Amino acid sequence: MTVGFDNEKYISVQSERIKERIDKFGGKLYLEFGGKLFDDYHASRVLPGFRPDSKIRMLMQMRDSVEAIVVVNADDVAMNRMRGDLGITYDMEALRMIDSFREMGMFVESVVMTHYAKQPAAVAFERRLKALGVKAYRHYPIEGYPLDVEGIVSEGGFGRNEFVKTSRPLVVVAAPGSGSGKMAVCLSQLYHENKRGVSAGYAKFETFPVWSLPIKHPVNLAYEAATMDLGDVNMIDPFHLEAYKESAVNYNRDIEIFPVLNSMLERILGESPYRSPTDMSVNMAGFCITDDGTVSKAARLEVIRRYYGLLKERKQGGASDEMVSRMELLMRNAGISPNERGVIPAVMGRAAEIGVPVAGIELEDGTIITGKSSDLLDASSAVILNAIKAVAGLDDGMLLISPTILEPIRDLKTKDLGFRNTKLHADEMLIALSISAQTDPSARAALERLPWLRGCEMHSSVILSSVEDSTLKRLGLHITCEPAYQNNSLYQGQRVM
Repeated sequence: MTVGFDNEKYISVQSERIKERIDKFGGKLYLEFGGKLFDDYHASRVLPGFRPDSKIRMLMQMRDSVEAIVVVNADDVAMNRMRGDLGITYDMEALRMIDSFREMGMFVESVVMTHYAKQPAAVAFERRLKALGVKAYRHYPIEGYPLDVEGIVSEGGFGRNEFVKTSRPLVVVAAPGSGSGKMAVCLSQLYHENKRGVSAGYAKFETFPVWSLPIKHPVNLAYEAATMDLGDVNMIDPFHLEAYKESAVNYNRDIEIFPVLNSMLERILGESPYRSPTDMSVNMAGFCITDDGTVSKAARLEVIRRYYGLLKERKQGGASDEMVSRMELLMRNAGISPNERGVIPAVMGRAAEIGVPVAGIELEDGTIITGKSSDLLDASSAVILNAIKAVAGLDDGMLLISPTILEPIRDLKTKDLGFRNTKLHADEMLIALSISAQTDPSARAALERLPWLRGCEMHSSVILSSVEDSTLKRLGLHITCEPAYQNNSLYQGQRVM
């Protein structure tokens, strides 16, 4: 796909920026990582050329100087809070993060549980960590947090928290999601380091909003759309404007908390090293954009995808009317229409014409391929087959999967597994296609074109099952759907189609 972001430059300049900040504080920096440290697909979608693993690759440039602390809110553990994009709980995501760090050769052995109050689930998770050889630390609720600065920065506040012993210049503080307490952990560590006579500092790493882009730039609007559930709003940083007579974009929560954070830093360090929340950031992404037109178009498409995601969540009871209204206001003010994503009107027009579920994929050259639901295939399976036949230059009517392969699969689903629906879903169709590819050169040629679909836009006229949605995302498709089920059943299981 067209690239608008220099990923190699980003890795280079970002790592240098962090090294400069470490030196500024005398050789020790606690770096709060916001957003996704691993698998940052939002950034890769709005900044074409940004790789989802760019942040971790950047840290690997300094591997021998880095260690990580993973932070989990004990209340989130108690409530089984889920990471929506992965479908796993925050405690399990913490373990996954540790594995990912270690697979990259980075040092991590500590988990901090914030808001620890002996919640039974948190106690059980603490036991599990210790059994796995991971050090578990407790940070307790602090009365008056975050406004009672004097009480917080005291022996009765941060002083009660268990100190995490660290040995490397850069300590990355990461978490499964928002509200985990990363900032409080960083400040608590600074308090304890300062008591021990160790010079250490704090900085924040968040890719979005991009402070050096205009506030209404599509990339920053895409961030606002992505955090609609948190109520984040992009703002001009007033502290930065006053201090430097320069506009910089930040978001409401960071701006609101800055006076309090500044007071804490003053109390811990004697004086604050920062004059604005933007000062705290080390983000250099804005300086690595090479084609603003490409990036702007990609970000506008992301806003549309987020809008359709909200519509689906509202249908499923997970988003409010207010959230959808705020998203529609954002789009209206930016002049963004769903029809900019050409696959949407193409799919809906075809669905209205034939009266059955339809899915569509827009290929890299702009060609839109559609597929319809039938007795044999669901719409997603049909459109994938049609798309890979198109990019392989095969005739649209060519049969790629032999009936001798299909029939046993359909019999297994109905007779042995008890499914009433005999349609092949995307994962089942791909398995059947891979079997056909062993003996059929045309099937093999089509299967080899699957990677060509990565990064393509896809839309469905009906809500997809969670299994179907996961399969399509694994193929790298940017999938959205209409907020409508295929049938009127109250229970919509994993296989709704």
